[in-house]
Formats: sequence, structure tokens, C-alpha cells
Amino acid sequence: MRLHLGCGHDKKEGYLNCDISEHVRPDKVVDLERELPFESDSVEEIVANHVLEHVNNFVPLIHEFWRVCRAGAVIKLKVPFYASITQYNDPTHVRVFTPFSFDYFREGPYSHEVGSKGNMFDIAKVFINYGLGRTRRLNFIMNPVINLSHRVYCHFFAWLLPASEIHFELKVLK
Repeated sequence: MRLHLGCGHDKKEGYLNCDISEHVRPDKVVDLERELPFESDSVEEIVANHVLEHVNNFVPLIHEFWRVCRAGAVIKLKVPFYASITQYNDPTHVRVFTPFSFDYFREGPYSHEVGSKGNMFDIAKVFINYGLGRTRRLNFIMNPVINLSHRVYCHFFAWLLPASEIHFELKVLK
């Protein structure tokens, strides 16, 4: 099974399109603030674009992703970049994301609670996308530069030349 979470009006063929709003007529109404209504190890892919920044119970949701996904499943996410003006313009955003946000779910210096699960994910891809809308014209210049080193960009340039979004691709480890 492949899930498209927070689908809105963007339905993807071959996916179970899920949203909390009945008004967008999803295949399944799903509240991401609660336990996911899917069996353990039943999902091979999750797509969630500009959804996670709206979730209050983020850590429990990521544990739910891990529970419902089978080993090797792929999780593809797009979230606003932490310094993006659109991140702060939307009053429904409850969290920010950096290229290092998912390090929390891996063993290492940034993890605080992984515990007995060890590494929950292999972080297969982290890509910072500079522009959306009119500013996307600069992507051919900016994207290669800001993705050379996420640490350098975030420490020295993110607030001067803020990007728009981050793309993550996680591979589930079990």
C-alpha cells in the first residue's frame, strides 16, 4: 500500500489519498494527530507534502510512520525550510524544519529518544529547494550552491538568502 497523506485536492493515482478534511473527498479520512488506521508493516511508501509543519504530535506521528511501514519502505516529505518567510506567514504552522530534523530519529548526537529501536530511518536524501513561485527562476543557480554543505548554508547564509522548502527521503529500517 502507498499512502499520500494530507492530499488535499492533489490526488495521486496508485496511492491511498488521505486527508483530515472530508470536503476534499479523500479516499480515506485520516487524522495525523492520532494513531494511523493501518496495520503494522503494511505500507511500502508514504508521501506527505507540506503537511508535517501542521502536526502538533510530530514525534508520535513519526513513530506511527515507522510502525505502519515495512522494512525498506520509502517516506518522501516536503516541508518549509525553517528560515522561509512562508514558514512564519502561516499561523497553522506549529513547527520548523532544518536539514537535520530527522537526525532525532537516528542514533547519534542529535537523538534524544530513539532508545531500543536504534536507527529508525536511513536518511537517503535531504535536498534544500531555494525557490517556489517567482523565485524558482533562481533554483538553477542557488540549489547546487546551498546543497553543497547544509551545515555551512544553515550556519552562515540561511537567514540572508532563505530557501523555501526541504525535501526528505527516508528509508525505513527494521
